[in-house]
Amino acid sequence: MSRPAESAIHPASSLLPGFDHKGLRTAGADINYAVGGSGPPLLLLHGNPLTHVSWHKVAPSLAERFTVVIPDLRGYGDSSKPDGGEDHSAYSFRAMAQDNIELMRSLGFDRFQLAGHDRGARVAFRMALDAPQAVSRLAALDIVPTYELLSNVTLGWGLESYHWFFMAQKAPFPERLIGADLEYYIDYKLNKKGVGLSIFDPRAFAEYKRCTTHEQIHAVCEDYRATVTVDHQMDAADRAAGRRIECPVLVLWGSNSHVGRHLKPMESWSRWADDLRGHAIETGHYPAEQRPDLVLAAFENFFDPAG
Repeated sequence: MSRPAESAIHPASSLLPGFDHKGLRTAGADINYAVGGSGPPLLLLHGNPLTHVSWHKVAPSLAERFTVVIPDLRGYGDSSKPDGGEDHSAYSFRAMAQDNIELMRSLGFDRFQLAGHDRGARVAFRMALDAPQAVSRLAALDIVPTYELLSNVTLGWGLESYHWFFMAQKAPFPERLIGADLEYYIDYKLNKKGVGLSIFDPRAFAEYKRCTTHEQIHAVCEDYRATVTVDHQMDAADRAAGRRIECPVLVLWGSNSHVGRHLKPMESWSRWADDLRGHAIETGHYPAEQRPDLVLAAFENFFDPAG
């Protein structure tokens, strides 16, 4: 694997003024990340099919109170796309969580606060279970825990979230179909029901298109293959063992997202966390880009500026 350049000028640097773009080689991947601000550490994890720049509307404000670290997950953006292995475990949420624990330790942070959206929230969920000593607070945007989701699939959610089971099909079936027209795919994927593409800054949208390559599509498919196999098995084992998230948890979901329309977020999260709070916000599936004011207000009320 090639090592990302240290302090490189990133194509989307104008979206994150005051942030430095750097790279770290973890035990399993090369991770591209941005870091800015000062104060206690706060790690922000993006979703699919996005990159770290999806936080650009909230990260600079948060950096006034926190040291904000925003990586590209392995398989996404400018991070590397390692081979998934026969069981796809290189793209498990545990593997992605380990990348980010190593990243934070490299910056001198053994304990930190954490927020994730979409896939990033699932990585954050796994990190909070596997490394409770590292995660002091967790905020999850627009998901319910994976085990609850896959154990209670509804017709409405399935129709809106078709890609979960399509992208999990055996390679190279989904890769070839998506790869036939990558630009059409990313336009369709980001144009969520009732919201549209106007919520995205053109510079951020250009980044998502730049990073939608054949290599990334294969990595994302490996991510979803891992979800319905090894990730689901880990969660089932944790449920059977009665494991729970120990830190305070904030859950936010879009009232006009597939989560808000079809799922019961607080009920689902209550099976995994005791110190739990949350509410719907008036957004679709991309709250940090559609209504950054609501996300920022919730984060500032939840995260501890004293660490």
